Amino acid sequence: MESDRSRKAENILSHWLSQFRVALVHDWLTGMRGGERVLEAICDLFPHADLYTLIHHPGRVSPRIEKMAIRTSVLGRIPGAARHYRLLLPLFPYLIGRFDLSAYDLIVSVSHAVAKGVKHGARPLHVCYLLTPMRYIWASYGDYFAPQRASPVLRTAARVLRPFLQRWDRRTAQQVDHFIAVSRYVQSQAERVYGRAATVVYPPVDLARFSPLGPKANYYLLAGALTPNKRPDQAVAAFTQLGLPLKVAGSGPGEKRCRRMAGANIEFLGTVSDETMAALYRGAKALIFPGCDDFGLVPVEAQASGTPVIALAAGGALESVTPETGLLYTDPTVEGLAAAVELFERSPLRFDPSACVANAARFGAERFKRELRAQIDRAWADSGRPRRVP
Repeated sequence: MESDRSRKAENILSHWLSQFRVALVHDWLTGMRGGERVLEAICDLFPHADLYTLIHHPGRVSPRIEKMAIRTSVLGRIPGAARHYRLLLPLFPYLIGRFDLSAYDLIVSVSHAVAKGVKHGARPLHVCYLLTPMRYIWASYGDYFAPQRASPVLRTAARVLRPFLQRWDRRTAQQVDHFIAVSRYVQSQAERVYGRAATVVYPPVDLARFSPLGPKANYYLLAGALTPNKRPDQAVAAFTQLGLPLKVAGSGPGEKRCRRMAGANIEFLGTVSDETMAALYRGAKALIFPGCDDFGLVPVEAQASGTPVIALAAGGALESVTPETGLLYTDPTVEGLAAAVELFERSPLRFDPSACVANAARFGAERFKRELRAQIDRAWADSGRPRRVP
């Protein structure tokens, strides 16, 4: 009798789950960076969801993401779009709006550009994990379209299109039911740009990938996407000036410029495997982080490897780096970074690897899943919907 009741309950639950439809939305899937690490953890929470994205470059994201039912826009059928998609930014609002997710019960978007602008009616609960308001038109506009980084034609196009994109970004923010911000820094941006409140759930770090065991080598490390807002050119210029060894692990639109200005002491490694990245973190004297990032998983990964961080005192670094685990400098120039590195050279032993590891433990992946799930459940209950999210 007991087993019959249990089987009946399981069948009812199984039927309900099969009717409950979840959609995940991500801007684009062309590589494994911080946003994709967040998406990977969300895929663990909702393994049977459909995943919508503007463009998917097969093989460039993790096997966990590749296993999802991935649906792409028409960009996926255009040759070369996976390499040059950034040039199509003005089309992104239209293309993301072509996805109609009105038939779903729950939408979870992971947005740093346009993912939150997906079309849906009143039925779905839309929860947006906000990596940043569209950085190209807000906080990092000056970084991406500075004269030394963009052609006159591109700068003119950006100036003309910026007001339209800002209006679209603000308008579509109002269709989100609940915002979850990647950091307190982004929480404040959501309030300032969108006029929307957001709760904070720090992103996940797979701490098991990293180990602090092993000797330090004689090099500094710059890691992650080489994009203008992360200021990789400042790191290359400072280390060329100092003559100290710097390894650069990562790629992006700023790579060519960095290579042109680099001295012989700068080594470019390109995109590396997770195993190589873990070894680079472990062996580095310190991680260099000169940009104002929305949160920045890279500093946390370095600390999980027992490696201190030299970071600009701005953005997410103020929330992930402590006085015991890194050196925060306030002068956002090449000279400011060079001075910070020289100070570190004089006192590297003040940073204890065990303190770095302990600080990184605050940002584990299981903690992220637990907190994100609690936020979604709370948003579901607050919306007045009759049943808890399965």
